[in-house]
Amino acid sequence: MQILECDILIIGSGMAGCSAALQAAKEKASVILATRACEPFQSNTYYAQGGIIFKGEEDTEALFISDFQNAGKNLCYPPALKQLWEEGPKLVQSILIEELNVPFAKTSNGKLHLTMEAAHSLPRIVHVADQTGKAIQEDFLNALQSFSNVTFLTKATAIDLLTLSHHSKNRLDLYLPPTCFGAFFYKQETQEVIAVKARETILATGGLGELYLHTTNPPGSRGDGYAMAYRAGARLMNMEYVQFHPTSLYLPHGKRFLISEAVRGEGGKLVNAKGEPFMQKYHPLGDLAPRDVVAQSILAEMLATNSDCVFLDITHKEKSWIQKRFPHIYEECLKAGIDMAQKPVPVVPAAHYACGGVAVDLEGKTNIRRLYAVGEVACTGVHGANRLASSSLLEGLVWGTKAGLSAVRHLREESFSFPEIESWHYEKEEADSNLIQQDWMTIRQTMWNYVGLIRTPKRLERAADILSQLQREIEVFYRQSELSDELIGLRHGIQTAQLVLHAARLNRDNLRKGEE
Repeated sequence: MQILECDILIIGSGMAGCSAALQAAKEKASVILATRACEPFQSNTYYAQGGIIFKGEEDTEALFISDFQNAGKNLCYPPALKQLWEEGPKLVQSILIEELNVPFAKTSNGKLHLTMEAAHSLPRIVHVADQTGKAIQEDFLNALQSFSNVTFLTKATAIDLLTLSHHSKNRLDLYLPPTCFGAFFYKQETQEVIAVKARETILATGGLGELYLHTTNPPGSRGDGYAMAYRAGARLMNMEYVQFHPTSLYLPHGKRFLISEAVRGEGGKLVNAKGEPFMQKYHPLGDLAPRDVVAQSILAEMLATNSDCVFLDITHKEKSWIQKRFPHIYEECLKAGIDMAQKPVPVVPAAHYACGGVAVDLEGKTNIRRLYAVGEVACTGVHGANRLASSSLLEGLVWGTKAGLSAVRHLREESFSFPEIESWHYEKEEADSNLIQQDWMTIRQTMWNYVGLIRTPKRLERAADILSQLQREIEVFYRQSELSDELIGLRHGIQTAQLVLHAARLNRDNLRKGEE
């Protein structure tokens, strides 16, 4: 079995992973940046449209924190919010603007263009048209490729984290504090398993939207990181808080495409099938209410009007303005036969963001020694029960940067010798791809119907029966079959679905009112 060694292993190449890698690289640590995708740019960050929180002209710490707490149902962790306020705008300025030269939009007088999004008290979001994540991701990767001490490992699917208690040949290591020292990876091109031993490991694997029938997430958001962390013994929290974005493009037989919240921030209005605006009757902020409120209101309106979707109307704006402000969204809608300058866009809610995850401190440290988690896979406490718009990129930047620096500091403070491990045992039975697809459909249908926007005890009980049986079958399937990215992802996916379900069953406040 091939074994690679490095100072810092980072699993995931989005904003959080790249932020950590950049800091570690500048401190001369040897870094392996691993992703299951064909190219490092393929991540949730790449598809982020709206923007990243900066600082409004009349902004204050109190206003900033209040907006987060109001959106997050007062479950946001105050020290994490304070760190985000104090460190976030500084890092946007020093890293994204000054170091990476991200081309954020500017006004005619040369100032950064600050836009408004739902649940914000004032404009405080900077953006690159409607493809902010793409611009940031590309600039990060361009910078990282200039470092000789950074190695990119692509088409490498993470199987499990390496820990002393699970993988060391020295069984007495079982008595040491829980410690991570890298991960097993499946190399998709050669179909072999390799071990990457690392003195520090940073999980930056993204979210879990692919567990649901309808999601704005790209393929690969299967919950890999949550499952691996759980099996390694990491603490997870707030897993029940899955945010559903209110507005994804509705096509009866097509993949959901995110219609940025910035469209409503720029004056777009939600109307029902009768063409009637409806959000004001559900929340005082109307179309700019928090995401969970808007998503649930859309669902209620769809049920009330017996319709498959609602519509997002921004036709009052000039076509040229729409094409300049939302070029990517405009083109994607046009491909679907919808000119958003001429008629409203059909939209429905879709799974978008996991607010919970692997519990971490203010530096991204988990309860397992030498293991960090950053970005969507982590739970910093910033988001509480519902994420505030355009906060995820900022959280990834702050905690990714802190984790990278912390990991380097830990390298210098404590030495660590790699233990010997057993070679991987291969199974030869070919996995039935049709069975994998059917199992995925069962997971997605179950999560969407019973652990989605509306949750009741009876729905969750039904989901528990289905997923428990399915997990037992998948574990046997996994143990007996030849490895593939799809099979590994299925095992990760069913485990993460169970984690979300378990948390939802424990939290009665997460149930639909009146149906407890």
